[in-house]
Amino acid sequence: MRVLDGDQVLMRIFIGEGDKHQGKPLYQELVEVFRREKLAGATVLRGIVGFGAKSHLHTTQLLRLSQDLPLVVEVVDRQENIDRVMPHIDQLVHEGLVTMEKVRVLRYAPTEQNES
Repeated sequence: MRVLDGDQVLMRIFIGEGDKHQGKPLYQELVEVFRREKLAGATVLRGIVGFGAKSHLHTTQLLRLSQDLPLVVEVVDRQENIDRVMPHIDQLVHEGLVTMEKVRVLRYAPTEQNES
């Protein structure tokens, strides 16, 4: 089991649900890269409304049938692991926002498989 505690880095990648990489959803490609590169984990969060640099509103409202809702891909890991995957992110994310901040990890542990 990997140990991840103390000061780490949280990276957030803000993209749209309709963003693709070679016909595949971009968020899925990002998560697969992070898994292949053995980062601690990744989560994709789907927003209900948002806008970005072009100020286009993306919403779930019934009158606006948007298939391009905002997504945030979050990854927490050591700085050196985040730095290692940055070239992949640069190749995949052409539009969007990437942020990083320091976070303190209090607990990171898998569920015990053989708990009694």
